[in-house]
Amino acid sequence: MDISISSPTKSSRRAMRRLVIAAFAAGLAVGGAFAAVQALAAGPGGAHGVPVAAADSLPRPADLRAVETPASFADLAAAVRPAVVGIRVVGRRGADMLTLGRSRGMPSAPGSPLDEFLRRFFPGQMPRGELQQGPEFEALGSGFIIDPQGLVVTNHHVVADAEKIKVILDDGRELEAKLRGSDAKTELALLEVQADKPLPFVRFGDSDAARIGDWVVAVGNPFGLGGTFTAGIISARGRDIQSGPFDDFLQVDAPINRGNSGGPLFNTRGEVIGINTAIFSPNGGNVGIGFAIPAEMAQPIVGQLRDQGRVVRAFLGVTIQTVDRELADTLGLEQAQGALVASVMPDSPAAEAGLEPGDVILALDGDGVEGSRDLARHVAMVTPGSRTKVRIIRDGEQKTLEATLETQNGEQVAATAPEDRHGLGVQLVPAEDGRGVRIAGVVPQSPAAREGLRPGDRILRVGRNAVHQPAEVAEAVRKAGERGDDRLLLLVERGGNARFLAVELG
Repeated sequence: MDISISSPTKSSRRAMRRLVIAAFAAGLAVGGAFAAVQALAAGPGGAHGVPVAAADSLPRPADLRAVETPASFADLAAAVRPAVVGIRVVGRRGADMLTLGRSRGMPSAPGSPLDEFLRRFFPGQMPRGELQQGPEFEALGSGFIIDPQGLVVTNHHVVADAEKIKVILDDGRELEAKLRGSDAKTELALLEVQADKPLPFVRFGDSDAARIGDWVVAVGNPFGLGGTFTAGIISARGRDIQSGPFDDFLQVDAPINRGNSGGPLFNTRGEVIGINTAIFSPNGGNVGIGFAIPAEMAQPIVGQLRDQGRVVRAFLGVTIQTVDRELADTLGLEQAQGALVASVMPDSPAAEAGLEPGDVILALDGDGVEGSRDLARHVAMVTPGSRTKVRIIRDGEQKTLEATLETQNGEQVAATAPEDRHGLGVQLVPAEDGRGVRIAGVVPQSPAAREGLRPGDRILRVGRNAVHQPAEVAEAVRKAGERGDDRLLLLVERGGNARFLAVELG
């Protein structure tokens, strides 16, 4: 299913361009759309020793007391440090455009369309007539052991494209690791190592119980400096940074840098309540805004990766959008809440349950639905085949329908029809398998429409860089505009066949 997101303001667009997903190459710049990406770490939060004093004109809660800064996190650090690991990855980025084109049967002989594109956009940079591999890279990240037999949690992007993975223990030992499973949608991966004796490990805690202002400690491997601790507070909850369809991050102010990605975020009891994943930064460095995947989201994903090596998600089969104030007024709703059904896929669980366009989904199995992305997360966590109660409001009347959610078949669980933020005239959603981005809609008479792009097409590359998120396409278009380019080279896949298109920039 698709989901739609309301258009951000111009200022929020500028802000989101500075959002960087942790890239983990310690000390190394990352090319393309990931140039500013860094590793994250979160920290404890609290009042930093400042007594809480209520203004004379405001009532003071009876149970509100001065909050003291913890004297030390030393005991916590000593207890959890042995279970936190560094991760070293050696790999090779995807094959270059010439290789990709040929691997899909595209002609590259002199005078062919591919040859013309390569000549025009990459003069002198690619020798003709040779298959090439992408450049080798080495990157650093973080992780933590959750099982004495050697299961290690980290971020998906830490180990993406890895050919060799090593886990560096706190005592300095290096163990070869293999990938047990990975999920690009939630940015989680599970590694497995073999040791000669049981390994120290940590446990997940209850991230739902964590409150804004709570102290947290982030541990990781920034810039290869293993065993680094930083502290801060939880600054916010439920952050959507547009990195994927299930964003629900904890925001923290603990210093986080490159190499921290995949590391644990601890509460003061030494429980993992988050996995540090991304930072907000105008320059690639830490500015005190980091994002961690909540443990409540991570645990079921890690469980599936442990048990079956992949994540199986449920499928409802609707296109939805968040109910804003204007829609709520139009629909006669008292609150701007819920997910508005824009369309229902034929023969889908939604269709069989009786959902109709115009219905507003308020709750799934009793859990309230705030908006479209909230519904996507709820659906994704349902076990396929489960009988699910869907509470809706239709024509001012509340009803409860029952749907048997199916296993999704490669399409998205629920994704809003995103806005066109790049001027190409297409609406994009991340691809379920992490390969490129899918076109959800095409604006009539737009540059994309003139080139024959249509919903369902998959954009694999923009220029020389592979793309995995709509934001990367927007960033590539922005940079092309700054260079003064009038066209952008896209590698587009349709029906298993890929071709290059030079799309005019709007």
